[in-house]
Amino acid sequence: MKPTIAQLETLYRVCIMASNLLQDINMTRLDERTKCIYMIVNDTIEIEIEVDGRLRYENIEF
Repeated sequence: MKPTIAQLETLYRVCIMASNLLQDINMTRLDERTKCIYMIVNDTIEIEIEVDGRLRYENIEF
């Protein structure tokens, strides 16, 4: 399974933001069951990128 273009665009934005803040990206995974991308940044920040590219952090959508 491949991520959508919207997911890739959001993933790119998140990676740039994390690296600008000098934060480590510890895990990135595309869950085949939910079709969402999950990221763990700096061991504490959990991010979910939905199929349409929406970003969810601490149950807040961006």
